Formats: sequence, structure tokens, C-alpha cells
Amino acid sequence: MPWITSIYLHRCLHHSSSVRSIQLNVTRFNKPCTTHQLLLVTSYSTFLYQKAYNAHSNKSISKKSTPINVIQQTAKCSLSVQRKLVLGIESSCDDTGAAVVDDKGNILGESINSQTRIHVEAGGIIPNVAKVLHEQHVDEVVASALNKAGVTIHDVDAIAATVKPGLVMSLRVGLRCAQQLVKTSGKPFIPIHHMEAHALTARMMHDMSFPYLVLLISGGHALLAVVRGVEDFILLGRGLDDAPGDAFDKVARELKLKNLPGLSEISGGAAVEKLARTGDPMAFEITEVMTGHRTCDFSFSGLKVEAIRIVKREEKKYGLDAVSVLPNAADICANLQYCSLIHLSKRLQRALLYCEMENLLPKNPTVVLSGGVACNDFLRSGLSRICGHNSATLVCPPPHLCTDNGIMIAWNGMEKLLLGTGVHPDPDSVEVEGRSPLGLDYTDKVRHANLKIDSTRTISHLLSPEQSGPQR
Repeated sequence: MPWITSIYLHRCLHHSSSVRSIQLNVTRFNKPCTTHQLLLVTSYSTFLYQKAYNAHSNKSISKKSTPINVIQQTAKCSLSVQRKLVLGIESSCDDTGAAVVDDKGNILGESINSQTRIHVEAGGIIPNVAKVLHEQHVDEVVASALNKAGVTIHDVDAIAATVKPGLVMSLRVGLRCAQQLVKTSGKPFIPIHHMEAHALTARMMHDMSFPYLVLLISGGHALLAVVRGVEDFILLGRGLDDAPGDAFDKVARELKLKNLPGLSEISGGAAVEKLARTGDPMAFEITEVMTGHRTCDFSFSGLKVEAIRIVKREEKKYGLDAVSVLPNAADICANLQYCSLIHLSKRLQRALLYCEMENLLPKNPTVVLSGGVACNDFLRSGLSRICGHNSATLVCPPPHLCTDNGIMIAWNGMEKLLLGTGVHPDPDSVEVEGRSPLGLDYTDKVRHANLKIDSTRTISHLLSPEQSGPQR
């Protein structure tokens, strides 16, 4: 085939070391290639790939695997061998993330720069500091994700970035990076709602159809919503004050957990979970919040205030200095976790009852647990039992996909791209939003339904290990 000047294979490797794309470079002496010639090139490249793959895998090459044989087998197939790719950029809070995913949900390349250690040392997230750190790392994070995927910005089909909600100064860094890449590459731009991305992440790993229920708990949010489509959400409950992750972080700081070995470089919430494993949740009285409100809304401020009150009382009791950690800190952490689980369980159970009453979910529904706080194994296990009691199945993305990351942004962009929606006609005009509601607001309808749920005693019984429900 003298009219072919070059054929080369581009291997985008994932965990399975499978080939994600085959790129062809064809030139034919200033004359247009016929369909037959293009098909021959495609088939011959497939033959070369099979030959290389078999050599790599120490497999024998079938005598039937010839170019003409491949042509006969693929004559009715599409000439397109390049999957769609989306680059996602995340910078809504304190993590700078980027990733490239394909239309099958394969993660081709990902990179993230965590600011956790710096913010733990500072005693909390400082927006100005977070912004500077994003600016310092966003370019290298994006370059790393593309490099790991084995592609350039010109190879992706679209660029997605978080634009709401989050820390405004942090969001702007990721948006500006994305806008510059759009100018450079001419690729479509897809703005992403951070909460929507969290709600859809599980669809990368699980064969899930709409609708399903999502419980999103993180450092900045707490919400319950019905997910009816990629851009179709019904909000059943939202946080009214402190988010669970923020409450955990503040209690961890009050307990000075960063002064303990092994806890100095992890988030306050992770430190609480780790220490709670050796604690007794019943060492202190169980605190309940919003007991008179038959809604799906959340409040963690009261739990935080009560935990801090216990810390101050116990420190006075033990006569501790400014740097020492309480000997019963593990019990306080365990108590905070358990009280939080009771609160989350009641809201989740009411949401499931409301959805059943209004026929918003199918029989034996799926519940997705996502967000940074969803990494907490104790909460996952307890909420799985609540789901089991209500004939529901709990689905949890792996921990690294629960926290903020570029993968979920890229996947949300991919789902929009495949639907032919979400592409912004004027990327330069896009602005970030610190606050942004999710979907249709049904919170008042839930309140008016006035649904009674199980008592705290019954909920506590349901949280015993033998009551665990199915989990994926």
C-alpha cells in the first residue's frame, strides 16, 4: 500500500492495559482517499494492533488474522475507532483535580493536588490560601492528567469544569484554566454543577438507571435528592447550617487531634473517624436535633455545639494544658459519629417514605451515598442498614471518587456531551457561583406531608450489625 505514508497506534492504557484508541495518519499524494482505502487503512491498523497485543501478551497469532480477513470482518463496522474523551477540571474548594474519561466510563488519566495538610496546619480552609495554591498547581495537574491519558488537549472532544457552587476564588481558577484551554483548542466547554457531578459519579461504576435517590454529605453540603436524569433533580432536603464535614472538622480542631501521631496530615473528619474506632459512643448522652421537624432537612450545628461543650467540660475536668489531647477523645468522636448517623438515618428514612408515597422511585430503589463524608465507613455501614430496612440498596462510589476530584467532573461532562446538552455557546461569558440550588425544590412539599418515621429507639436497633442491608 504505497499510498499510505504512515500508520501508528496510540495506546491509552487503563488498569486493564487495553487499547483505548487507534490513531491514523494517512497521506495520499494530494488525492482524496476512497472509502475502500480508508477501510483498508483502518483494518490494517487493527491487524497491526492485534499483532502487537499478541506479542505483548505472549499469545500466538492466528493465521486467519490477516489484513484482508480483518477487512471482511469489519466491513460493516463504523470507520470511527476513536472514543469520545472529556477533560474535567475541579477546583471548587481545596483540591485541584483533573481527569480524562472516555464514553464508557474508563478513567484514562487523573491527577490531583491536595491542600489538606496545609489547611489542617492553618486550622481551617482559608479562601485566599486555597486560591493561591490552585493557581500554583492547576496547570501541572491538567498537564499530568493529559499525559497519563496519553493525549493532548486537541484529542479531547470537550472540556468540563466546575463553576458552581463552591469557594468563588477557587472556582475562578479552574474556570479560567478551562477557558484558556478552550481558546487554545477550540473545543466545546461544558460548565458543571458540583453537586450534580457528585450525584452522577456512581453511574461510572454501576449499571444504574434513573430514577434513584442520592444522599450527598460533604464538608460544604448535606442534601437528599431524587435523580431523574443527567440534568433532572428533585430536592427533598438540604442543610440549614453547618455541613457534616465542617462540623467534624471543627470538633477535631477543638479536640486538637492534629497533635496525635498519625493524625497531623489528614482532615479533621478523617481523624474523627479513625479515633472513633476505639471509642464508646454511649460514653456520653445521645444528642438529637430537629426532633420536632418532620422534614428531610439537615442541621449539624447543634451536634457540633454539643460536642464542643463536652470537650470544654472534659478539659476542665482533667485540667489539660493548651496542647494536650483528652484521654477520652475517642469516646467524644464516637459519640459525634453516632449522633450524626441517627440524624442522617431519620432524614433518609423519611425521604424513602415520601418517594414511595409520591411514586418518585421504583420498588426496591437504589440510594447513592456520595460526597467527602461518604468515605466514613461507620456512616456507610449504618446507612446501609437503614436502606435494608426500607427494601433499598445502598450504592457507594469508592472513597477516592467521593471526595472532590476531576473524574466526576469529566464524567458529568461526558454524560451531557452524549446527550447533546450542556455545551455553553459562549465560554468567555461563563461566571462562577458560590451558591447554587439543586433541581426542583420539594422541601416544602416534604414538610407538608408531615411523615412520621421510626423512633430513635427503633432506629438504634436498626443500626445493629445484623440488620445490614445490601450494598454495592
